[in-house]
Amino acid sequence: MRFSAVATLFALATSTTGASAFAPASRSAARPLAAALYSVATEQSGEDATESFRLNFKGEGGAAISPWHDIPLKGDGGYNMVVEIPKMTKAKMEVATKEANNPIAQDIKKGNLRDYHGPIFWNYGCLPQTWEDPNEEHPELKVFGDDDPIDVVEIGSKALEMGSVTEVKPLGVLAMIDDGELDWKVVAVAIDDPLAKEYNDIDDVPEAVKAGIREWFRWYKTPDDKPLNGFGFDEKYLNAAEAEEVIAETHEAWKKLKAGDSEAGKLWLA
Repeated sequence: MRFSAVATLFALATSTTGASAFAPASRSAARPLAAALYSVATEQSGEDATESFRLNFKGEGGAAISPWHDIPLKGDGGYNMVVEIPKMTKAKMEVATKEANNPIAQDIKKGNLRDYHGPIFWNYGCLPQTWEDPNEEHPELKVFGDDDPIDVVEIGSKALEMGSVTEVKPLGVLAMIDDGELDWKVVAVAIDDPLAKEYNDIDDVPEAVKAGIREWFRWYKTPDDKPLNGFGFDEKYLNAAEAEEVIAETHEAWKKLKAGDSEAGKLWLA
């Protein structure tokens, strides 16, 4: 069943975008990001596919910056997405919220580098200056936040490079519940992608794509003998306006975190 489910999800993911969109993004030691974004650049330290790998972010003059705290939530035309995992790759990369300056690193579970059991079919990342508060219970869903920046699933036609900052347009949001924690998934499209002219709200997104995203996130942990993930709001996507409300709420939570009004635990905030 797991193999057939993966095959079905691949068919769903490629049904509207085409296989040519899935060229893996390359890595390089140092590369500029969006030129308008304060001349931000990334620089690799450590070796690929090892625990030592880090993708560090630098601002003007080469000073270290945090992709979580120092990159603004919004750009000139959309929300800034920090790309952690390019489409059609398997390494589970993430902004390291507990490390100094929050570089991108590969997640580690039980001493092993974490990889998905199959590729993710969309670009995946997070919105800076957001936080899903683990101390705050959602009034309807009765679960608490997962202690991370809010996640973004970008469904455009091209692979985006890890560490790049891409302005995106939110289309909707899915309330995933993972191990009893609320883990919002914002569905978005890059504002410079051809699909951005067609997609303005979640109802504009083909049902096959929406189903593919939901089922991928429902099943992706099961090869590790983890239970299926669930979803709030009867498994329905909330629309673009509601997605922006969720983003605004997580931005307010982040501001309280930075101000010292919320318990930070081991998160790096300086």
